[in-house]
Amino acid sequence: MIRHHRIEPRFVTEVPRDLESGVLYISTEYGTAVHSCCCGCGQEVVTPLTPTDWKLSMHGNTVSLWPSVGNWNLPCKSHYVIRGNLVIEAAPWTPKKIESEIRRDKAAKASYYSHQAKGDSSADAKRDSNDRPQVPARAEGWLARLLRWIFG
Repeated sequence: MIRHHRIEPRFVTEVPRDLESGVLYISTEYGTAVHSCCCGCGQEVVTPLTPTDWKLSMHGNTVSLWPSVGNWNLPCKSHYVIRGNLVIEAAPWTPKKIESEIRRDKAAKASYYSHQAKGDSSADAKRDSNDRPQVPARAEGWLARLLRWIFG
């Protein structure tokens, strides 16, 4: 269950030791975004901004983080999307799906960085569109329809 449904982007040079709930700390210098888990458990969530990890996009005063944030290593196992400063709860993943994503992620990193080492700038580690998180049926409303329209 998600407790924080909005997130405030805050650009910083250093991430503070004590994270404020509902704030996404973005360090362009270190290529990372950090926040307190949106479920409210208080755990630190680090999302590296690299070609094989997360992408941060800015739209005016709002930010989006893609792909979804799946906190599989935390006790809460929360899963959500940050889109336009909104935190949208996504469907939970099964252990099999999590394991599959971990394997895909490792393969994408190996492929990307081996191509980079060879000087191949066309290396791309895009995620399979089938791996997009599903918004739970109970959230079917204008926001769910908008997300489906945006993400396909």
